[in-house]
Amino acid sequence: MRKLKLYLDTSVWNFYFADDAPDKRDITKDFFASIEKGDYEIFISDVVFQEINDADEPKRKVLFDLINKNKPTELAISEEMKELTEAYMSRRIIPDNKREDAAHVAIATVSEIDAVITWNYKHLANLRKAELFNAINLEMGYTKRLELVTPMEVSEHESR
Repeated sequence: MRKLKLYLDTSVWNFYFADDAPDKRDITKDFFASIEKGDYEIFISDVVFQEINDADEPKRKVLFDLINKNKPTELAISEEMKELTEAYMSRRIIPDNKREDAAHVAIATVSEIDAVITWNYKHLANLRKAELFNAINLEMGYTKRLELVTPMEVSEHESR
């Protein structure tokens, strides 16, 4: 069976260490355990690296250590991805100050990823946003539906 291709936005890497949100942290750790077992192909982009670079030390170091441990494939950002990001922004799916969220979706769409994995409910992991993104994708010729879901929706995490 083909492994799912998953793009992990910055929130997923962050919640691995979210001691102030133990439920989400535990779900995220279970999700990473599935990654370590080889259940998924994981991807990130320079947008994730840019966002992590904005973090303070020692947080930046632990996030980069987690990335290095899990070895996601880095997707290069193309002009096509930038154009799709602009299409999302011009339709106001995402607020102007959250352009990186639109970029995550555009990168995953152009790369034909199965899902963006995120803890960002406000701008990404909700049905209304997914419908808006996918409508623009279809208009622009991207026929593969992109899912926008949390780690819980793809992990084997059980309530404790």
